[in-house]
Amino acid sequence: MHPCAPVGVPNQTQFMPRLLRIFFTGLMISFLGSLPLGTLNVAIMQIAISDGLRPALYFGLGSLTAEVVYVRLSLIAMDWVRKQKVLFRALEWVTLVIVLALAISSFYAATHPDVKKNVILSSTLHRFWLGLFMSALNPVQIPFWFGWSTVLFSKGILQPQRSQYNIYIAGIGIGTLLGNVVFMFGGKLVADNITSNQNILNWVIGSIFLLTAIIQVIKIARKKDVDHRIEHPEEEEHPFESIILQEEEKGPEKTD
Repeated sequence: MHPCAPVGVPNQTQFMPRLLRIFFTGLMISFLGSLPLGTLNVAIMQIAISDGLRPALYFGLGSLTAEVVYVRLSLIAMDWVRKQKVLFRALEWVTLVIVLALAISSFYAATHPDVKKNVILSSTLHRFWLGLFMSALNPVQIPFWFGWSTVLFSKGILQPQRSQYNIYIAGIGIGTLLGNVVFMFGGKLVADNITSNQNILNWVIGSIFLLTAIIQVIKIARKKDVDHRIEHPEEEEHPFESIILQEEEKGPEKTD
């Protein structure tokens, strides 16, 4: 039992609905946050197209594993996270190099019809580990979850209790998985209909990676890098925030 919990039998009619609400809040944040095009979900789509659904699923499981670890850190070690500015700044540049390499690989495949696959995403490394490493090296999700955790704590939706943290992270993991499935099957659907135009798809995916790299360079130049966003979570813009928190604004449950 949490140290702050009242002595006696907890009120299950209050306790369970709160946990369910936290679960679905984490799920919705994660699912909707996975839908905008980004490095990882575009990579999943390209793996599904070139290698099939199973490798893409392994990649997705690896990426969400790193994500839930970052979420846990943002919940229980906020002070430690804030002190890792040098590390996160270095990871930002590493990620930039990786995204540029992915763009170049896609453009290379587009201009060499005999290659067909992105040589980085189709490497001999198991897709689970590839997803884990790419997600772990991607610091963008750190301020995203740091900001969301701050919002949920300030709204009283999330409280510093182990049971709430666990159910919140479970919802996040499932939400990310569902978002990955959208891109996996979307990629498979595309693959089934463009067998004769693979080079066009490589050009499109390469352009998305290149645009992602350009946006990251602009953010770094404007001092909107990871350490700034962690220090100022109140400046974070959260797409779909009004949708996700709509029910909470109407009347959040209160527990002792």
